Amino acid sequence: MLNRVVLIVVVVPVAVALIALAVANRAPVAFTLDPFNPGNPALTTALPLFVLLFVALVCGMIIGSLATWLRQGRYRREARAKGKEVQNLLRQTSQAAPAPAGEAGAGVPAART
Repeated sequence: MLNRVVLIVVVVPVAVALIALAVANRAPVAFTLDPFNPGNPALTTALPLFVLLFVALVCGMIIGSLATWLRQGRYRREARAKGKEVQNLLRQTSQAAPAPAGEAGAGVPAART
């Protein structure tokens, strides 16, 4: 149910805005990789403006995601260390001395009802 609300409230308006942006900016623009000689045909291409905008958007999302992932590295490292500590403690408690062989519940008080 929440997925459908998010789809209707967020994704659909964003998609409509992106489609309108693509339709409004479909004229080709020159994109060059040489700032000192913009007329160099080997390093210049003509692309629709919306393609450049979408490429910039995708690159920004990738760079932001990578920065977030790198920034949260210490928390993932800490979580791995705590998980190993829990596994070691569970292993130690399972290897603890068993109850005396005479009675299964020796030393453990009976449950009251």
